[in-house]
Amino acid sequence: MADHGIARDQLRAFIERIERLEEEKKAIQDDIKEVYAEAKGNGFDTKVMRQIVRIRKQDRNERAEQEAILDLYMHALGMVFDAPEGYAEADAAE
Repeated sequence: MADHGIARDQLRAFIERIERLEEEKKAIQDDIKEVYAEAKGNGFDTKVMRQIVRIRKQDRNERAEQEAILDLYMHALGMVFDAPEGYAEADAAE
């Protein structure tokens, strides 16, 4: 019977820790929301900012792979236009 009491106490402690962390997470999420609201109030595009934050979390190779796939798909759908004449040559000269 004593083992059940110990397990119960451990379980309660885990649950209480999780609940405290959930409260902290909620507070941090609220803080992040406020920062985005402040940025929006200063004229920044928060949708793009969220995208940048997501991209910065990625590993360089993962990001390059996703960008290559995105480029491939966009070309396949005719969403990418070729650069104006002389543009590619200017890049190559640099």
